[in-house]
Formats: sequence, structure tokens, C-alpha cells
Amino acid sequence: MTETIPLARVKDLLSEEAAKRTLSREAQLALAHAEGSIKLTTKDTDTILGELRALPYLDTVLATKIADILPQWPEEVRLLASKDRTLLDEEQVKAILELTAKFR
Repeated sequence: MTETIPLARVKDLLSEEAAKRTLSREAQLALAHAEGSIKLTTKDTDTILGELRALPYLDTVLATKIADILPQWPEEVRLLASKDRTLLDEEQVKAILELTAKFR
């Protein structure tokens, strides 16, 4: 079973590992991607993930994607949801956008 973790946590894990040893080329690329992509600290990511997971219509995978990307527009939320084959109504999209706006 695989665990879904946010990019902020990936960055932390790879940074800790880089302090101990030389990372492989793939791990270095993953760290560079995480550093360039994250928008929140690990603490803020955990906070928003807790709030997103409290929404009954979001699963862990979709909540993590939303926390990583912090969508600003309804189309972005719908695109992320469509990849997981999740249908969200207008009110649900609005609630997600209001939540992510607090963290941008």
C-alpha cells in the first residue's frame, strides 16, 4: 500500500537525507522539483490538509493535490478532481477555493 504525501513533506524528507549522504540523481531532481513547487511550509500544509480531509467529498489523494497546488480558479479544482474521477458541484468547488485562499 502506498501513502500519499504532500510535496512539502517530500522536500523535508529529501533534505534530511541529503544532510546524511549524497542523494542519487533522481532524488536530487525530486528535491529540486519539490523546492521549486511547494508554496507552503510543512506545518501549513498539514493544517490545510486537515481542513481539506474534513470535507466529506474529498479523499486523501485529491486533498493532497489541492494542498500542493493551491488552486485559485474553479477550473483548476475541476481539473484536479476529474483526474480522480470525482464530480464536485459548484458549492463544493467554492468551499475548496475559499479554503485554499486562506493559505495563499
